[in-house]
Amino acid sequence: MILSKKIDFYRHLSFAAVGGFFGAYALLCRSGILANAQTMNLLELVADALRGSGLKVLLRIGILLMYVLGTMLTVLLPHFLHADNHRLAALIDALALIMLGFFPADMNILLSLYPIFFAMSFQWSSFSGAQDFVSSTIFSTNNTKQASLAFAEFLCDHDTAHFRKVIFYVCTLLSFHAGAVVCFYAVRFFAMRGAWVGLLPVALSYYMVLCEEKYEKAKLLDDDLPLDTVTE
Repeated sequence: MILSKKIDFYRHLSFAAVGGFFGAYALLCRSGILANAQTMNLLELVADALRGSGLKVLLRIGILLMYVLGTMLTVLLPHFLHADNHRLAALIDALALIMLGFFPADMNILLSLYPIFFAMSFQWSSFSGAQDFVSSTIFSTNNTKQASLAFAEFLCDHDTAHFRKVIFYVCTLLSFHAGAVVCFYAVRFFAMRGAWVGLLPVALSYYMVLCEEKYEKAKLLDDDLPLDTVTE
């Protein structure tokens, strides 16, 4: 088991790969819809309402409710059931991927994306970042912004702290898009059931969560313990 002071960073990168996989799956298999976020859905909701497309409006409201529910559960479950969101996020991702693999290609596009909207909202709200950096594991806009700002600051003052920030966000972006690459080939070879290939990065993410838990427990026992190794 990996025990390192950077374990939260490794966990962060593994979930970024999962986010990239989900995002690419929705784009490749469901008419280019980005199901990791709500901006597009809310804009389309307004457009469909103005067009008078009642069914689409209802489906998009359902999408919004799924996203809101996923977010709220990250607060409600730990409060009332003492749930571990980190472990639960990986399990929800796995369940969503299993469901996606069974959905037929001709299924209603919006309805078929409900598991992704729910899983990604739960994942996003369960992880705020790593190594003291705030970062999303389900989309790239702010990660790109932060990498750009940090690089500009480094060019101005040559502070290595800024370069460390650049490395963090660039690695996050690379991991996210590595997940998208895996999804591309999974869908290419297995079509809709390529979703099940995503269980591999999810399994890795769950393992990283367990490693992080073990590291934190060891650190509580000995705050000066220089953990940076691999154990059974």
